[in-house]
Amino acid sequence: MTHSKNALLKSIVSGIYIGIAGLVYLSVDNQIIGALLFSFGLLVIVNRGYFLYTGKVGYLLPYSKGNLRILLVTLLGNMMGIALIAYLFKLTGNQSVVTLGNDLFSLKIDHTWIETLALSIFCGMMMYIAVDSYASVKYDLAKVLILIFSVMIFILAKFEHSIANMLYFFLSETLTWKGVLYLLIMIFGNAIGAISLNLIEKRLSKKEQVDSIAS
Repeated sequence: MTHSKNALLKSIVSGIYIGIAGLVYLSVDNQIIGALLFSFGLLVIVNRGYFLYTGKVGYLLPYSKGNLRILLVTLLGNMMGIALIAYLFKLTGNQSVVTLGNDLFSLKIDHTWIETLALSIFCGMMMYIAVDSYASVKYDLAKVLILIFSVMIFILAKFEHSIANMLYFFLSETLTWKGVLYLLIMIFGNAIGAISLNLIEKRLSKKEQVDSIAS
């Protein structure tokens, strides 16, 4: 997991980009176009080396000193960036988008906690695929397409992205403890999905190395 003296600032900027992407998603009528445009946020983040919780959490294990600290700083910074965008957007007077965000978050917390956890795990998987593929796939077009499709899949399948959902939470007129609890479940679920895939891929990689040596 990458460490940086500018971790908080990089995390805040990531929250800003995801917040803007979320506003664009709420502003268009066509869900497919909205999902495609949402990928703008993640593309900018990975290209500039900024810090996004859902992109970093998959690399928490195997644990190295400082990993948890950098992850918590990333989560805090993302939240600060998202909150800034949400409250700034409220000043525009575009009440229709604010209402859509509020209604969307209300629908999300109508799920049972186990449904929310499962949807969050799936999103964690898709985000790990997006970020890890962007870092490891050789061909530029392929890595960009994998990232875009991963983002579109988690949005269209209604998987729960903890950071993006913070935008809808902060756009809401009524911030409740239930909303906070559900965000924590999403944060935890995203971690399970991303970390699980990373550990599986590391195990497969080691096995392939052993097999190649044995052969």
